[in-house]
Amino acid sequence: MYFYLKNLSPTQQVGALFILVFGLLVLANATVVMLSLREYADDAQGEQRRQNLKSISGVIRTSWLMVLVFWVGWVTGDWVGLTLFGLVSFFALREFLTLSPTRRGDHRSLVLAFFVVLPLQYWLVGSRHFDMFAVFIPVYVFLALPLVSALANDPLRFLERNAKLQWGIMVCIYGMSHVPALLMLKFPGYDGKNAFLVFFLVLVVQICMVTQHLVSRRLQSPPVAPAISQSFNWRSWGIGMAVASLCGALLAGITPWVPGTAFAFSFIACFAGSMGHLVMKALKRDRGIPSWGTQGQSTTGAGGLLDRVDALCFAAPVFFHSARWYFGL
Repeated sequence: MYFYLKNLSPTQQVGALFILVFGLLVLANATVVMLSLREYADDAQGEQRRQNLKSISGVIRTSWLMVLVFWVGWVTGDWVGLTLFGLVSFFALREFLTLSPTRRGDHRSLVLAFFVVLPLQYWLVGSRHFDMFAVFIPVYVFLALPLVSALANDPLRFLERNAKLQWGIMVCIYGMSHVPALLMLKFPGYDGKNAFLVFFLVLVVQICMVTQHLVSRRLQSPPVAPAISQSFNWRSWGIGMAVASLCGALLAGITPWVPGTAFAFSFIACFAGSMGHLVMKALKRDRGIPSWGTQGQSTTGAGGLLDRVDALCFAAPVFFHSARWYFGL
C-alpha cells in the first residue's frame, strides 16, 4: 500500500482517499442507522445501548465535519483552510467559556481573546512566522491577559478566572491553530501535498479515539481514574494506540515518511491526543458537567464541538513541532 500511494500523483491520491474515506463514513453511518432501527428494551441495558449509539453517531458526525474541512481547505487554498479552523477555534473557545462562569471584570479579557488573540495567532500561521507563532500565546498573551484583568479592578477569584481563560485559549486557539500550520511547512520533496499531512493527523487521532471508545465498551476493564473517566483503561488505550499507529504506517504513502517513521509519528500524535482527552475530562468533572454540550447539544449551536476536537487540540502541537524538529525546519 505504501508504494501504491507513493507512486500516485497528488490528484490520484486525492481521488483514492476520497473513495476510501467517504466510503468508510457512509458505511459507518449506514451501520449506525441499521442498529438504531432495532428494538431495545426499556431497562437499563437498553438505555445504555441507545446512549452508546448516540455517542458513536456524534463521533461519526464530527468525522464528517473534519473530513469536509479538509476537502474544502484542499480545494480552496490555504487561507480558506485557516479561516475554517479559525472558526472551529472560535466556537470551541466560546463553548469552553460559556460553561465557565465569568464576571464583569473579565469582559475586556474576553474581547482580547476572541477578537485580538485568535486572529493574530492565525495570521502568524498564515504568514509563516513560526517562531513567533510558537511563543505568542504561551509568552505574550500569558502576560497580557492578567494585566488587562487587573486593570478591570476586580480581584475576586482573580487567579481562578485568569487560569480558566488561559486554559481555554491554550487548548482552543493555540492547540487547534497547529493543525492548519501543517499546511504552511515546506517539507523536502513534499511540495503541494501538505493537506495530506493534515488529513493524516486528523485521521489517526480519530481512529485512536473511536477504537479506544468501542473497545472500552466491550472489554469492561477497570478504569484507571474512575473519578475522571469510567471508560479510560490501559487495555482499550493500548489497543486504540496500536490500531491507529498501524493505520498511520499503512498511510505512509501520503506522508513525507517511510512506514516506520509514519508509525512513530502516529504514535506520538495519538499519545498526546488521548492523554489530552483525559485531561479535558478532568476539567469537565471540575466544572460538574458530563460534556461541553447540554444533552448532546452545545450551548453555542456547534453540536458539542469541543467534546469532539479536544484530542486533536492536544495532538496537533506535539505533532507539528515533532515534524519541524525531525526535518530541521
